[in-house]
Amino acid sequence: MDKIIGMGNALVDVLVRIDDDSLLEKLHLPKGSMQLIQEDTLSEIRKYTSGMKIHRSTGGSAGNTVCALAALGTNPGFIGKVGQDETGAFFGDTLRQRGVNALLATCDLPSGIASTFISTDGERTFGTYLGAAATLRAEDLSRKMFAGYNYLYIEGYLLQDHDLMLRAVQLAKEEGLQVCLDMASYNVVEAERDFFDQLIVKYVDIVFANESEAYTGKAPHEALEEIASKCSIAVVKTGKEGSLVKKGTEVIQLLSCPVDNVLDTTGAGDFYAAGFMYGLTCGYSLEKCVQISTILATAVIQEVGTTLPAKKWDEIKLNIESLLQV
Repeated sequence: MDKIIGMGNALVDVLVRIDDDSLLEKLHLPKGSMQLIQEDTLSEIRKYTSGMKIHRSTGGSAGNTVCALAALGTNPGFIGKVGQDETGAFFGDTLRQRGVNALLATCDLPSGIASTFISTDGERTFGTYLGAAATLRAEDLSRKMFAGYNYLYIEGYLLQDHDLMLRAVQLAKEEGLQVCLDMASYNVVEAERDFFDQLIVKYVDIVFANESEAYTGKAPHEALEEIASKCSIAVVKTGKEGSLVKKGTEVIQLLSCPVDNVLDTTGAGDFYAAGFMYGLTCGYSLEKCVQISTILATAVIQEVGTTLPAKKWDEIKLNIESLLQV
């Protein structure tokens, strides 16, 4: 089986369910958005959520993906940066306990925290304090980090640091890895469109597009064609409508199955990517890869947070086995 190493913001998710959206208004967090916050806002969040039931887990887009891959029995790695504090220790220890090779640089800043508010309709809103996570730099990377892996999976939230991104993909290519890039949120894509183009055309093999219109300005099918013309495999996720995938002349469209009990959409795209990459590392057909993606994405939105119980992972594995027998 091929091996995957992810790189992204090392964040600890602190999740809280809210009965209404008034708290989001107090904190100036638009519902459904991911807003970067400073320490003063983080302190305000802690004040408002004091006494509320919270759930803590490892987070960050790439972090979620590699943890899901580890739960499927692979041996992924993760590159990130944390502070020398309890939050950073929690992040690293949790990854290692799940079977992830955690390659974590450290600094004196507090570790990153993503305060995640889950509304009654399952929509999630992030107030993200990046802290140490945002200080991952090109000089923190070395070629030996990528040795022994076949794929590098990078979250798009790192795109603002061009030097970091370029060094990562160049080192990965020197080690013979294929590069996978998830486009992240629409505002990141919009701000970094030109750099996206440069990166995809020169270095990226697989693209996961979440908000395709922000990148191409086109409808999903047209966006798929445009992205696929620049890389080996293009994936366009269309939320409740399912997803589209193209490799060469092969095009797969899979509609999502209706899910009645959506509790939390946190990590749906990250788990989708994990399912797809798992299928690729196992050598399955493109159609099977997409179907496995849907199994994982459907499972995570029926739980609060991205830490699924062992019983749920057993169910996921049985569903994958049944799928492969068809």
